Amino acid sequence: MGWYADATALLMNLTAPLTVRYGDALQISGADVEDPETWRVPTRHGTVRCYVYRPTAGRHAARSVDAPSAPGVYVHLHGGAFLMRHAAMDDFFARHVVATTGAAVVNVDYDVAPRHRYPVAHHQAHDVVEWVAQNAGTQGLDGRRLVVGGFSAGGNLAASVCLQARDQGHQPARLQLLGVPSLDVSTTHKPATVPRPMISERTVRLVRATYFKDASRRSEPYASPLLADDLHGLPPALVVTAEHDALRAEGDAYARHLADVGIPVEHHVVPGQDHYFLDPADLRQARRWMDLMADAIARALV
Repeated sequence: MGWYADATALLMNLTAPLTVRYGDALQISGADVEDPETWRVPTRHGTVRCYVYRPTAGRHAARSVDAPSAPGVYVHLHGGAFLMRHAAMDDFFARHVVATTGAAVVNVDYDVAPRHRYPVAHHQAHDVVEWVAQNAGTQGLDGRRLVVGGFSAGGNLAASVCLQARDQGHQPARLQLLGVPSLDVSTTHKPATVPRPMISERTVRLVRATYFKDASRRSEPYASPLLADDLHGLPPALVVTAEHDALRAEGDAYARHLADVGIPVEHHVVPGQDHYFLDPADLRQARRWMDLMADAIARALV
């Protein structure tokens, strides 16, 4: 696809704030959460901007009378097919987590294709999590109590972060939250059960041609966590897949593989939904799944 793929990816990135608006209807809670502050976190690929949402004073103690004085942290990695640098697409979820759990949220604005290729975003995601774990205390947060998660491409990054940390001999995350994750970029075959799936073969080819341009690296465990030979030593996982999502099979399989090696796994399949598993047309069901994920974060941070 060459230059055409890169041009398409660049256009998608530039127009993402206009085209990715599903979160507008999902602002269910968190209206009183203050707008995020900006951190600039050093990584091996330069400084990464992060949007940090803080809980209202005192709310972090609501879950338990024994809760530490500083809020725990949920590090979130947004979706966008590794092509759209638009962390605000998940502003709705960051606010929901803060409002319902009392945790702080660090929403990572990592680099994307075509200007950056694998493994840049994967390294940045890992380095941000490590920096937060080690330095959050200087910012009034408790980096010892940390969850990492993400949706779609962000789910890939979250799983990769946990593998990278494990391989480097440390594991700061208490939980990995994987929402409709992309976990195998080595193949374009994504079985779909609806005529026009949100994740089409054309989309998968575009991602491979741009961010995962080096074909020889697509099977690496950090790129395709589903293909990792060893999953021992990883944190517990919450895996949420969607019934009609073309990525469902790899998410389901990853949940099984984690459980097979003794990793505690909570796995849910959202019925009737495609890749946008939080349906803005059904706010009652969307709230249910948002609450389920937020509750898992809260439990992990106690």
